[in-house]
This record gives sequence, C-alpha cells and structure tokens, in this order.
Amino acid sequence: MSDSEPKNQSWGGRFTEPTDAFVERFTASIGFDHRLYAQDIQGSIAHATMLAKVGVLTEAERDLILEGLEGVRADIEAGNFPWSVSLEDVHMNIEAALTERIGIAGKKLHTGRSRNDQVATDIRLYLRDNIDRISQELTRLQTGLLDLAEREADTIMPGFTHLQSAQPVTFGHHLLAWFEMLKRDHSRLLDCRARLNQSPLGAAALAGTTYPIDRAMTAELLGFDQPTANSLDSVSDRDFAIEFCAFASILLTHLSRASEELVLWTSAQFGFIDLPDRFCTGSSIMPQKKNPDVPELVRGKTGRVNGHLIALLTLMKSQPLAYNKDNQEDKEPLFDAVDTVKDCLRAFADMVPAIEAKKDNMYEAAKRGFSTATDLADYLVRRGTPFRDAHEVVGKSVAYGLKTGKDLSEMTLEELQQFSDTIEQDVFEVLTLEGSVAARDHIGGTAPEQVRKAVTRARQALSGE
Repeated sequence: MSDSEPKNQSWGGRFTEPTDAFVERFTASIGFDHRLYAQDIQGSIAHATMLAKVGVLTEAERDLILEGLEGVRADIEAGNFPWSVSLEDVHMNIEAALTERIGIAGKKLHTGRSRNDQVATDIRLYLRDNIDRISQELTRLQTGLLDLAEREADTIMPGFTHLQSAQPVTFGHHLLAWFEMLKRDHSRLLDCRARLNQSPLGAAALAGTTYPIDRAMTAELLGFDQPTANSLDSVSDRDFAIEFCAFASILLTHLSRASEELVLWTSAQFGFIDLPDRFCTGSSIMPQKKNPDVPELVRGKTGRVNGHLIALLTLMKSQPLAYNKDNQEDKEPLFDAVDTVKDCLRAFADMVPAIEAKKDNMYEAAKRGFSTATDLADYLVRRGTPFRDAHEVVGKSVAYGLKTGKDLSEMTLEELQQFSDTIEQDVFEVLTLEGSVAARDHIGGTAPEQVRKAVTRARQALSGE
C-alpha cells in the first residue's frame, strides 16, 4: 500500500494508531467482494431515494448521489476503478469514490444504515440474481433431457440394480429419472429464492436506526417481498446462503450420478452412447483415447460444492448474535458454489442434447443377464402359481440357462416346461425385451407410450400450462 492510497475513514476516529499493514490485508475483503458492486450500487440508489422521501436528504442531494453512483458504476464497468485494500471492502471503496466525485453529499449516503445491513442486502440481491440465472439454465437442461427422452422413447437398454442387469427399460425412461431429480432440485432452488427475498436494509448495525426510514419502500424498490422482521437476525444469519449451498450440493450430487453413468456408458466395455468430440479430450500418450472430461469434471466438482456447504454450516454454528467478523468468510464459498453450479449446468445443458445412443449395443446388453426373469415370474403368478413358487421356478430356469448358455427367450417351450407345466406357448410374448417394456404401461412405467406421456406432462409443467 502506498502513502497515496485513500485511508479508511469509516471507523478510525477512536483509534490512536494506524492498522498494521498485515492486519489490513488480512481483514480486507475487497479481493473477492468487489463482485458485489452492482448490487451495492443498486441498494444505495434505493436507500438514497428513500432518505429523500422521508426528508433526511434533500432532493438535490439525492439527485447528486444517484448521478454520482451511476458514474462510479460506469468507471467500474469500464475497468477504470482503483480498488483499494486500505478501504477494506466494496462498500467503502464505492462510498469513498462517490464522496471524491460529489463532495459532502456522498458522506450523507450512509445515514440510517450500517455496513452490516448493507452487506446482508447486497448478498441477498446477488444470490437472487444468480438464482434466476441458474433457474434458466436448469430449465434449459430439463428441456434438453425431455427432447432426448422423447427421441429415445423406444430405445431398449438394460436397467441395473447393484450395477447388475436387472430388467429391461427404455433409454427415454432412464433419462426421465434424471429429469425427476432435476425437477426436485429446481423446486428447492425456487423455495430458497422465496425465503431469501426479504430486505434487511434498515436493520443497521443490529438494533435498527433512530432515523424515520421507510423500510417497506426500500424493500419494494429492490424487488423484495417485504422487509425482514428482526434487526438482530437480519444482519447476522446466513441461512439463505447455507440453503443455497444445500441445494447446490444436492444438484451436483444428482449431476455426479448422471456423470458416472455417462462415463461408464462411453467406455468400450459398455459402448451405450457417444459424446461429440467437443465435450471430450485425448491423451498425450495414447492416441486412441477419447476421454469424457466434461462429466468427469462435473463429478469431481461435486466435492468442492459439498465442502462449501460444510464450510458455511461450520461458520455459523457457534456465532452469538448479532454480526461477527466471521461472516466475512461467507462470500468465497458462496461465490464459488454459484460459479460452479452455473458452469456445470451450462456444460450439461450443452452436452445432453448431443448425446448419441448406440441402440444396437444397448439392445444386445439388455438381452444378457436374464433381464426378463421377473416377467416370467409374473407370467406364472397370473396363471395361479404362488409368487414364492414362481420365484423358485424362474431361479431354476436361470440356473439351466447359465449351464447351457441360453437366455430365457432362447429356450424351447419344452425346456421351460421342465420347470413348470403351467408354461405355455404365449410365454414368449413376455420374454421378449419389447414385450417386457411394453407391459409396464402405467404412470411412472418404462413403456414407450408412458415415456411419451411423461414427456408431454413435463413439458406442460415447465411451460406453466
């Protein structure tokens, strides 16, 4: 820091010596909270407008402040703003620049508020803005999933439990499982937005202010639903940031599960799908490699977002009311969680519509592992065999298939009848993959027609119809 840098005048009156240079750097947040500049200016414009309405500022002072704030905004966005560590944070940097630009009126802007309610307001505005952007990306990804699910409604693949072949499903049905996860995530995100959309502006340091402020007015000007109800709580809690990170952790967990499947499916051992080259990279030593880096990175980034949630929970767990300097540590985890969520959603929203299913490979894989065994058991039950007896019959049939190398659908009627004389020629209708998936023709089932109906319902819900 040079001697020419501006000194912090917001609290220095009672101090008899300057802040230690290391402490100044250690306690400053300008290195990361400068990204709040737009929200800080937005809040200051609303605050100044309200102060003029209640008579704390003259209209001329208000107009001068608003013009000055717009000038500061223009400097920042043009890259001509000298951020100063000595001024600690984004709030004091902007206020100092405003005062230098317009004079004494700039010093009046802070009347009736504190940096405590100012930063709480800024973070809520910032998070609300980004939630709206994330919501748009989630909708784009959901739409891409629906389009792909509809396209692959008839594509048969193996369904797994314990990563072992279980029952045949359609690829479209599998993709709709991802969609349902994201639908719940989207709901959680919108719930978070609704709870954070209250204005702490006017709570001041912790006890409110003696000035005749109009908190309802500033809340309305800033697009909040209402002012917060308690000044102590307003400035000190960050549960809205924790809630966002909880949403982010669950979302990334869902994307990580999808990523794991994409990584498996692109491997030579599965060969279920192909990802375009633009979402993959190669190897520096093995020329044949095509690595699914995008889903691998999304899977990896889940850990950092989970860490941010734990960091914020730990940050808040032992703080007494009201504001404490600890809360400065809320921003970097929150900012990184926001950035990571936006990047991962963009990657998935771009990538999912470009997934190409290798339908023949999926079909052949679904034929392996006796995936229609449950259909044979259901067939026997419908013909009067108790389920436990049917289960045993099918188990013996599978053991015979393992010994002879035959799938159930490849056995002759005589081979099947050696385990139950209830079995007749029509059994082969349920032992085909097509018959198996078509039979699950109910809401939530894997039948192609149910997939198409589910896509239609989901599209209507997304569009608000």
